[in-house]
Amino acid sequence: MSAPARFIDVHIVQSVPFANLNRDDTNSVKTVQYGYVWRTRVSSQSWKKATRDRFQEQIGQAALRTRRISERVTLELEGRHWPKDLAERAGAHIAAGSSIKFELSKERDNPKQTVPNKVITNAMVYVPESAVAELADLAEEHRDELTAAKDIKKPSDKSVLPKERIEAVLRTRNAVINLFGRMLAEVDDAGVDGAVQVAHAFTTHTTDIELDYFSAVDNVTELWKDSTGSGHMGNAEFSAGTFYRYATVDLRDLAANIGDEPAATRELVGAFLAAFIESLPQAKKNSTAPHTIPDLVHLSVRSDRPLSYAAAFEEPVHAHAEGGFSARSVETLTAYATTANKLLGADRVLTSGWAGLEAKDLTGLGNRHDSFADLITTALNSALGQAPSKATS
Repeated sequence: MSAPARFIDVHIVQSVPFANLNRDDTNSVKTVQYGYVWRTRVSSQSWKKATRDRFQEQIGQAALRTRRISERVTLELEGRHWPKDLAERAGAHIAAGSSIKFELSKERDNPKQTVPNKVITNAMVYVPESAVAELADLAEEHRDELTAAKDIKKPSDKSVLPKERIEAVLRTRNAVINLFGRMLAEVDDAGVDGAVQVAHAFTTHTTDIELDYFSAVDNVTELWKDSTGSGHMGNAEFSAGTFYRYATVDLRDLAANIGDEPAATRELVGAFLAAFIESLPQAKKNSTAPHTIPDLVHLSVRSDRPLSYAAAFEEPVHAHAEGGFSARSVETLTAYATTANKLLGADRVLTSGWAGLEAKDLTGLGNRHDSFADLITTALNSALGQAPSKATS
């Protein structure tokens, strides 16, 4: 009897033109030195956020990560026609009523002066979007107590709301949190181990950072021609390259989060794979529009452990004589995957396949599929069993 599916690995080779998908604190392109050469890098946090945003659109659920839960509840209560001052007090008591420490916002014109009821939690809460309405409902239940309560004016002030009820809401989760996880150590049992692991993307080859000088025309000056020069000048960093991207879904961890729910598991994993394949970080999108699709997507369903192919590119890929890194990157990945899986044992791979722009067959990556959607469906069928057919009328 074969071992059950545990992981679905997704490997992607994707060419990205002139862009800066992910900047550091100085607005510079992020890099990594690997194999003693410099590569362009996109952080896992950046690509994970782009994936999560697309995932939320696909499944119709959203999660909220914020230190300003007080203001969100206030806005919800104002929408229910609460007086502004009472809504602000209620939002402040919600934020002050859990185990999470908080501070108060400062006056804009007087940084030494705090603003009553403008509460900011020290840690970001991460809850389903629906939790805002649940917290507002709790405030509705205790409107009389909130009306009689004092404003929150300092971090030592206590909430009149029941702590256990607030923290019960902060522990709630939805599909987004069950898949991606949650870190909230301040509230007992609120942490959720994510079922998804995402690696930093990096170019398969060495890259150079380009400095782009730009200027902007002052339209009035251009029209009147009464002076010379531009209205604004600046520069920004960009790069281009072929990236290796990798992520894996732990089916056991997901089952621990949502229970034995085959239909829900299929929906969440399928939506994640589709979102990861098609997502792209949005930095500088208006000035670069780098909206490419992957050159290659390879999915592997494994029974043993995840297997990244990043080491395939420890020695940087060199371009063909006529230029181009994509084809060589695909060849390098295929050769590494073939050898690595032989070393580990082919029986650990329950199924594998690929889809992409490559014209020739890549036998080391399993069966070829005509579309990303077909590739995902085949992987899900192998890992989770055939989806029940829909009844036809």
